[in-house]
Amino acid sequence: MAEQAKGTQDRKQSDDHHNQGQVVDTGSTGVLRWIEKMGNRLPHPFWIFVWITVLIIILSAITAYLGVSAIHPDDGSIVEAESLVSGEGLRRFVEEVVTNFAHFAPFGLVLVMLMGVSIAERSGLLAVALRTVAFSVPKKIVLPVIFIIGACGNIGSDAGIVIVPPIAALIFTQMGLHPIAGLVAGYAGATAGFTANFFIAGTDVLLAGISTEITQQMPGGVEVSPTANWYFMIASTFLLAFGGAFIARKYTIPRCQKFELMGTFDHQVTDGRLTPEERKGLKRAGLALLIYSALIVLLVAPSWAPLRDQETGGIVPSPFLRGLIPILFFFFAIPGYYYGKVTGAIKKPNDILKHMEHGMKELSGYIVLMLIVAQFINLFSWSNLDTILAITGADFLQATGLTGPVLFVLFMILVAFLNIFLGSGSAKWAIFAPIFIPMLAQLNYSPAFVQLMYRVGDSITNCVTPLYVYFPLLLGWIHKYNKNIGIGTIVSLLIPYAVILFIMWLVLLFAWFALNLPIGVGEFIYMQ
Repeated sequence: MAEQAKGTQDRKQSDDHHNQGQVVDTGSTGVLRWIEKMGNRLPHPFWIFVWITVLIIILSAITAYLGVSAIHPDDGSIVEAESLVSGEGLRRFVEEVVTNFAHFAPFGLVLVMLMGVSIAERSGLLAVALRTVAFSVPKKIVLPVIFIIGACGNIGSDAGIVIVPPIAALIFTQMGLHPIAGLVAGYAGATAGFTANFFIAGTDVLLAGISTEITQQMPGGVEVSPTANWYFMIASTFLLAFGGAFIARKYTIPRCQKFELMGTFDHQVTDGRLTPEERKGLKRAGLALLIYSALIVLLVAPSWAPLRDQETGGIVPSPFLRGLIPILFFFFAIPGYYYGKVTGAIKKPNDILKHMEHGMKELSGYIVLMLIVAQFINLFSWSNLDTILAITGADFLQATGLTGPVLFVLFMILVAFLNIFLGSGSAKWAIFAPIFIPMLAQLNYSPAFVQLMYRVGDSITNCVTPLYVYFPLLLGWIHKYNKNIGIGTIVSLLIPYAVILFIMWLVLLFAWFALNLPIGVGEFIYMQ
């Protein structure tokens, strides 16, 4: 009880310290301080979308009154701006507001996906799996592995960001390195590499759902599947691993040597050894996953398999790809269940429901945000402003010649900059997708490639912005070692990751572009 009380007191002191830092002095200076002050003035993304929606309504009335139009390049038809400030617009909005929300593609996809992930996460399977991998590799490759685990940790939503940095700090300590260097490296890997992964993650599902919502309103109704960027993201994970390890050795570890240790690190992970229950649970979960994977292969691999396209016999497209969400649900839920049964995290069937419900509680803010995002996307489409803007933008880009690498770089830099202020990746993509997917489609770039460029820009500055929701968590971890380290110092340790990894990512992207390699399952840079 005394230790628990002491831990509570320490946490309270840490919280007080954070609050004082936000009110009095955060330690940031110059541009960093300006970014922090400006970012803190932004309202919640919900209200940002409210004002953007209001702006769209007003612009629709003005452009319709002025007779703004564009010639559609496909069939030569005239696309005119439609006013939403009318009786017809009001009736359509009132009648379809609920439908817009209920039928919003990302909504159901994310809910189902994260219900399965929640079972694996709440049972303890994800944490133990990450810990086991981290402590099982040779010391020579431990740094790349930490970054790989940080990136792949986003398969459990934000699990990697919460789990990997403390484990990295412990591993660094055991290697004779400064634990703060481990915290910084683990955090950078899990945030700057948030979009990279060896597996299909929630990010793939979420962004593909928004992309599909846009492409369904375009001629042809192209579907963007969760595997649309998979090949490129696998390569990106290796890039992140070795690039991040280089940065850690060159910059992070030498700089952190000067920090004095002024506290102790109190975390539930004490070493890499597993308890007998955890070891048995992993074996049981692994066996269950192996059986389930074999069943899926049997349902997909043979030419007669029921999850192949019944007319063409192909996999792209196929019921397998269209039904990937329920398949991934069981991919996490089944091993999580068997692990939880062994360790005691799941004692009765109702515990499964509690774990799923817990995941839904964490999504409450997302659900509320999607209410207004769904209206924005549909109102933008009703007004025809998205089509007119896309046609006009494509004409402008063609006239200026910005149709290749320069355009790509500027687009990703814009996304990366805005990510400093607006952390919600889905919120930003909901703004960019209706504009840039149709615009670049006019230049024959596929929606999957536009989404890929967005993901690079949206991911790379996660680690450096103090406005990121997990930055205070990193600050608290570091202050357990040294409370005198301020936000500016922490950001300066993270900036090399953002800058160098972004440059490396651009090199990889342009190499992919030059070779015209597939970026995902059945997806290429150019529209086929």
